[in-house]
Amino acid sequence: MNDTAESILEATRQENATRILDAAERLFRHYGYSKTTVADIARDLGMSPANVYRFFSSKIEIHQAICGRMLAASYEQAYEICHLPLSASERLSRFVRGQYEMTVETMLDQEKVHEMVVVAIERDWHVIEKHVDSIQDLLAEVIQQGIDAGEFADQAPAVASRCFGAATVTLCHPIMVAQCLAKTNRATVDELIDFSIRALKK
Repeated sequence: MNDTAESILEATRQENATRILDAAERLFRHYGYSKTTVADIARDLGMSPANVYRFFSSKIEIHQAICGRMLAASYEQAYEICHLPLSASERLSRFVRGQYEMTVETMLDQEKVHEMVVVAIERDWHVIEKHVDSIQDLLAEVIQQGIDAGEFADQAPAVASRCFGAATVTLCHPIMVAQCLAKTNRATVDELIDFSIRALKK
């Protein structure tokens, strides 16, 4: 098989995999993760379950791929914000606010979506840990720039990034966000952001 044929075959495979993920995510959102089967996904696409298994070995693998897509969108947003021509403080503020809004709108807007996210977190998938590492690297870069500009105190950026993430986790972690939304005795979004950024300054 020549390179052109291989490229066409791979493109077709990717297209079919994307169709399966789109259908699965739609069904997960509508019926819930636990109530949706691979047979349901196949039926929605007008194909046999065996055909779905040609691309994904299990429902868990499908779920993991969907989780990966959601995290990729989260990282893309974070990357764009962290590279804006603004002060380090403003970029950190926009990052946290952006992650919070995405969590509320994308992951908590519907109960079925929240179930899908909770299951993913409980399974402690490597894709989630990799995402956390990538986000921490982005924040460390912004913090280092803030240090270089005299905006933040001299400190280890990697450690500061981890601490900043821990201080604002209730605004980015889907389960914690869901728990805090209904509470009146929790720090507000603005209070947490301001407090966390002040901790980085001299």
